[in-house]
Amino acid sequence: MAKILEFKTNGLRAQLREAQQQQTMVRLWRGELEHGSFCGYVGGVGREFVLLWVIGDGLTEDGIYVMRHRDITELESPEHHHVFMAKALALKGITPQLPRGFPLDSIRDAVQAAGAMSAVIGVHVDTEEEEEVCYIGHLVRVDDDGFYLQELSPDAEWMRQASFFAWDEVSTLSIGDGYAQALLAVAGPAPALEPGDAGIGHMH
Repeated sequence: MAKILEFKTNGLRAQLREAQQQQTMVRLWRGELEHGSFCGYVGGVGREFVLLWVIGDGLTEDGIYVMRHRDITELESPEHHHVFMAKALALKGITPQLPRGFPLDSIRDAVQAAGAMSAVIGVHVDTEEEEEVCYIGHLVRVDDDGFYLQELSPDAEWMRQASFFAWDEVSTLSIGDGYAQALLAVAGPAPALEPGDAGIGHMH
C-alpha cells in the first residue's frame, strides 16, 4: 500500500534516500508552486536538492528534474499505480537513465553539471507571485553571483545576447525534457552571441 507523506522536516530526505536505494517509483507534489505532480525514480539526494528521473503523463521518459527539498509538500512512495506503470515502461523498452554522481549540494554545482549534460537546460525561477517561471537555453558561463544562459524563445529562436540568472532565484533545473529538446531540434545549434549586456528572459 502506498504511503502519502506530508513533510515539514528533514524526514523528507530520509524517505527520498530510501526510495533511491530501493529503486522505488514515487510521486511527489509541490503544492505551493503548481497544481500537478511529478512521477519517477529518485536518482540522488543532496543537502538542498533531489534529482528525479521523470515519467511523463503518456508513460514516456520526460527528462531529469533537480528540485529543492523545501518545495516538496507530499510524497507518495511507492506510487499508487507503480506496478502497472513499471510494466508499461518495460514493454516500451524504457528504463531509468540516472546520472551517477550528479552534484546536489549547491545550485552552482548543479547548474554546471546540467550544462555539461545537455545542449539546453530548463531554468525555473521563483517569482513574486510564488509560482515558477521557466527559461530554456544553453549555459554560456558561470561567475560568483550567477550564470548566463543563451535562451531559446517559445518560437524556437535563439537570443543573440545572454540572460543573467542569480544563484538564489533558481528553484528547479530540467534536463532532457521533451519540450526543450523539441525547441532545440527546430532551432538548431546556437549562433554566436553579440557583445553587450545581459538580455531579458523569455519565459515558457
